[in-house]
Amino acid sequence: MLVRRGIAGTLRAARAGNRPCLITAVRPSGQLQLRSNPSPASRFLRAAYSSATPSSTSPTPVSTETSPLTTSKPETITINNKTYQTDNWFNVSSTVLSLTSRKLHLQKDHPVQITRQIIESVFPNPTYKIYNEFDPVVSTHENFDSLGFPPDHPGRAKTDTYYINSSTLLRTHTSAHEAQLFRDSASPGYLISADVYRRDEVDRSHYPVFHQMEGARVWDRTKVPNGDLISAIKKDLELLPKHYMQVEDPNPPFHEERNPLQSHHTAEEATLVGQHLKRSLELMVNEIFTHVKKAAGAESEEPLKVRWVEAYFPFTSPSWELEVWYQNEWLEVLGCGVSQQQILIDAGVSNQICWAFGIGLERIAMLLFRIPDIRLFWSQDERFLGQFRGVSDDLRKLKPFVPFSIHPACWKDVAFWIGEQEIHENDVMEVVRDVCGDVVEDVKLKDQFTHPKTGRKSMAYRINYRSLERTLTNRETNRFHEDMTNELTRRLGVEIR
Repeated sequence: MLVRRGIAGTLRAARAGNRPCLITAVRPSGQLQLRSNPSPASRFLRAAYSSATPSSTSPTPVSTETSPLTTSKPETITINNKTYQTDNWFNVSSTVLSLTSRKLHLQKDHPVQITRQIIESVFPNPTYKIYNEFDPVVSTHENFDSLGFPPDHPGRAKTDTYYINSSTLLRTHTSAHEAQLFRDSASPGYLISADVYRRDEVDRSHYPVFHQMEGARVWDRTKVPNGDLISAIKKDLELLPKHYMQVEDPNPPFHEERNPLQSHHTAEEATLVGQHLKRSLELMVNEIFTHVKKAAGAESEEPLKVRWVEAYFPFTSPSWELEVWYQNEWLEVLGCGVSQQQILIDAGVSNQICWAFGIGLERIAMLLFRIPDIRLFWSQDERFLGQFRGVSDDLRKLKPFVPFSIHPACWKDVAFWIGEQEIHENDVMEVVRDVCGDVVEDVKLKDQFTHPKTGRKSMAYRINYRSLERTLTNRETNRFHEDMTNELTRRLGVEIR
């Protein structure tokens, strides 16, 4: 049985035109071959092909002979100079492991680092302490339990999360460090930027590794002047700069059913914390989109338009999403809310109240620099990286990304019968990534049916091959496709049709 996962709402780039590409080696059962489409996700561009132009993207594709997921799992693995014991929960591919040392958010003049720098400028020291070097390996307690994720939450599944062992994983969000920072109470606020890891689909806006920023602002009832929490929050709110954006916020500060007030907080406390949160994030978004406008050479003085939308997140209540009116549509930018008091209680700081937010750095960088495909962030091609040289030191040099080449697409189909082994869609995506790397632009389910007599289920996927750096030959594409098909059979036990 194949289980499909819902597609998260993320930036969708317009699909480019595609052309068919014929395969030279036809399988006995026959395979369809077809085209390609662009999509952003998050990772490195691999290209281990023989070419006059040397590949500048990271690791080489995993061959079907050496794929770590088709042989016995290693007893230990080393990540950032630390060694970890594995067990039968281990599901981290060599493709993902190779990226744990890249830390794009720390590479000067990289679009992800520049985006982080712009956001950090809105949250001044010493109120906000900055953390950018937390290790990506965390415990299941840190990643899930400390945040109130129930035991049966789908995010805990091996199909969604990269596990080193049953109690250790690659963090799926920066919130894995939240309880620790609340417990340390080193400053009234903090910002975390880090690489995070999730098994996901293959397209231009999803990648198994991407970067998040999380921020929080805390007030301690025992440390505010005269113990007057309300007055302290009001004073901090008055100190925030004003802006001239158009803000739509039609809903009440909380709602009993849709966006409930926590029992630990008074209505006035939650309202003021929410107001401070919203003003802070409005200022942040205003800063980001001021740079977006300047980079695009926009002359319009029309103020930025934003709106607040009620939302649900397991670790905040009430919760909101902030959307920006951009290029004639509402674009979701971030999620936020008043932190669940139980998280603070469990961290041993029950006297505190705070707000928190999270934002995807690649998503903002794609807007800021007009980067059309998330794979580009992992490129080490100087034609990409050179366009951002010097921007960290002088943001006036920030300009939209200029594509250095547009290579033709080539699509091919693969159809298979599912065996007795249950298959998740992300299992298929992992095989494609491990074998083909960033040569694949996207993978789409094309067809599925159940045989009326045998009850066997058939799936057909369209694999869209397009390198961001050069034109693939038909021979190379056929080789990738054949290796990928063999690995599907070996790893997932499917029968190619």
